[in-house]
Amino acid sequence: MNINESPDNFLLEKYEELKTCLRSFESLAVAFSGGVDSAFLLYAAKEALGEKVLAVTASSCSFPERELEEAKAFCRRYGIAHTVVKSEELAIEGFSRNPKNRCYLCKHELFEKIRDIAGREGIKEVAEGSNIDDNGDYRPGLMAVAELNIKSPLRDTGFSKEQIRILSKYFGLPTWNKQSFACLSSRFPYGEEITERKLKMVDRAEQFLLDLGFSQLRVRIHGDIARIELVPDEFGRFMEDEIRTRVYGEFKKIGFTYVTLDVLGYRTGSMNETLTETELAGGMVRKL
Repeated sequence: MNINESPDNFLLEKYEELKTCLRSFESLAVAFSGGVDSAFLLYAAKEALGEKVLAVTASSCSFPERELEEAKAFCRRYGIAHTVVKSEELAIEGFSRNPKNRCYLCKHELFEKIRDIAGREGIKEVAEGSNIDDNGDYRPGLMAVAELNIKSPLRDTGFSKEQIRILSKYFGLPTWNKQSFACLSSRFPYGEEITERKLKMVDRAEQFLLDLGFSQLRVRIHGDIARIELVPDEFGRFMEDEIRTRVYGEFKKIGFTYVTLDVLGYRTGSMNETLTETELAGGMVRKL
């Protein structure tokens, strides 16, 4: 299906299956980042469970303020109870050294906090928004999901990212065409120390590019080098003299010494390209 097409009967029936799945939980706390997947899951949970839904968003130095404000606005718009929990990854032992299981350490700590909140509120289950496109990818964070028995309704009912975007547009969700986002710690090569100063550098650099009108992007940090990933269709505009020199000047102010454009363009998980096949297999998510 094309993302601009209306959903067919099969997809609408699939959505009803999702709501049936959600009703079986009786009450639900949703780990809500404000992104495409978790927003769609939260909207469906609200439709299925009404007031028995709580959105929980983690606030940290690796989560941009713009994302937090968008998450708050979404919950206000749809009348969903919302809790923001402080989840400072840099305080987790070993996290700042950026090991290959960094995402596991973070997700395990986060979901334990959400489980505690759910327990205090009398909520029976906790859910997160991964979809079937995450199967077969290096996602060590989903190992924590399995260990803590966190529910994954979108994966369980077979939703892909494209289907989520199609239905999100159909239902008028403001997130339907939102760029994919991952925490800012994913911009660091494994083994390079993650610091609050460097996280702020990445955040400022990405926000500057977004303000210039670029869409899907990443600024990867390699020491004092910024490696910019853009969708290839936007390479031409980036290389215009005015834009190129403005980006270089701003990135220098932010603290980068060198600024590069990745010739392959934007792609998810580009830092995983350095992993061996054995390491990748150890963090793969497979269909259950």
